[in-house]
Amino acid sequence: MSAKILVIEDDPDVADLIRVLLESKGYQVGHCLTGEDGLDAARDEAPDVILLDWMLPGISGLEVCRRLRRMNETRLTSIIMLTSRGEEEDRVRGLDMGADDYVSKPFSKAELLARIKALLRRTSPSLIGETIEFSDIRLDPTTHRVTRNDELIHLGPTEFKLLRHLMSHPRQVFSRDQLLDAVWGNDVYVEIRTVDVHIRRLRKALNDGDSQDFIRTVRSAGYAIDDIE
Repeated sequence: MSAKILVIEDDPDVADLIRVLLESKGYQVGHCLTGEDGLDAARDEAPDVILLDWMLPGISGLEVCRRLRRMNETRLTSIIMLTSRGEEEDRVRGLDMGADDYVSKPFSKAELLARIKALLRRTSPSLIGETIEFSDIRLDPTTHRVTRNDELIHLGPTEFKLLRHLMSHPRQVFSRDQLLDAVWGNDVYVEIRTVDVHIRRLRKALNDGDSQDFIRTVRSAGYAIDDIE
C-alpha cells in the first residue's frame, strides 16, 4: 500500500512535474486545478498528504487549507503549502491556518520528497515500511505481523489491511466508502456492508479476553481507531 498524494495546483506544468516525480517514487498521485475541485477530491479520496498551492483561482490556497481543517474527513490530513511567497509573515499565516509545512517555489525535487517523507514518517509510518504502534498494538508492515501486549495476533489479509489503514491515521474517522477504496480499491465492486463484516472479525481478533476495544464506531460516519472509551 503506497501513500496517496493529492496535488492542488493550477499550473499544469508544475503539477505534471510533481506527478512524474512522485509516481517515480511509488506514490499514488491525484491532481486538481482549483480549490473547489481539490476540496471535493480530498473529501472523497482520503489522501495521506495534500500539496496545496498558495495562489489558486477562485478559492485561495489559504481558504482551502482552512476548510480542509474544518472537514471531518481531512482535519488530520497532512498539508504542505506550495508558495512563491518568501515573507515570514506569509509563511506564518499558512501554518496558523493549519498547514503542517511549506515549500517555497522554485523547490528542489530532493527537498519536496524529503518533506513528504518526514510528514509520512510522523503520521503514516506504515506507508514507508516502518512499524507503527497504537497503545499496546504493534503492526509491522514488512513482516505482516501484528502483536498486542507482545502476543501474536492472527489476522486475515483484509483485516490486516484494514488495521494498517486505521493505525496509519489514528483517530481519523473513515466512512465505509473510504475504507472500501483504501482496502479493496476503487475499481473493485464490493458490497458496502462487507466493511462491517471485516471490522467485526478484526475486533474479535484484537479484543480476545478483556482487552480494550480501540476500534470506534461513529454512527452515520464510519470507523476509527481511537482510545476514547
